[in-house]
Amino acid sequence: MSDTAQGLESLGQITGAPPRVEQNVAVLHERKVDKLGRSYATGKRKNAIARVWVKPGKGKIMVNGKESDRYFARPVLRMMINQPFKITNREGEFDVFCTVTGSGLSGQAGAVRHGISKALSDYEPPLRPALKHAGFLTRDSRVVERKKYGKKKARRSFQFSKR
Repeated sequence: MSDTAQGLESLGQITGAPPRVEQNVAVLHERKVDKLGRSYATGKRKNAIARVWVKPGKGKIMVNGKESDRYFARPVLRMMINQPFKITNREGEFDVFCTVTGSGLSGQAGAVRHGISKALSDYEPPLRPALKHAGFLTRDSRVVERKKYGKKKARRSFQFSKR
């Protein structure tokens, strides 16, 4: 009877339970770079999928074999692509090569931005908090709603006529 526990504190000593581990330990992200010195990531937005490679360079961005200025003609789309570099103060330091499929130009620009952000955080893990705070590492999960039967579009009904 002398082995009985007097309280919860002594219970851990009797059973030989492992010591407690802190639960709020920060997860360290490690650098992911291939043998050519590039970091790869996949970005998605709407139905667009962008495969992005980032490596140190002079700031050249190639999209499907074309310069980003020619592929994304609208200045808003080009600005969208450069946002991850602007936030992390890395403008002109990385070359980007990406292939994009699906959706329209706006969705593709969002996918490229998502891919660049993920690849940058893999190449330089200390940049992750800034990109995460800006919301560039979160995939925008909104997609087009499907068309239902008996409807003209997803929710739009046919025009009603009394006669």
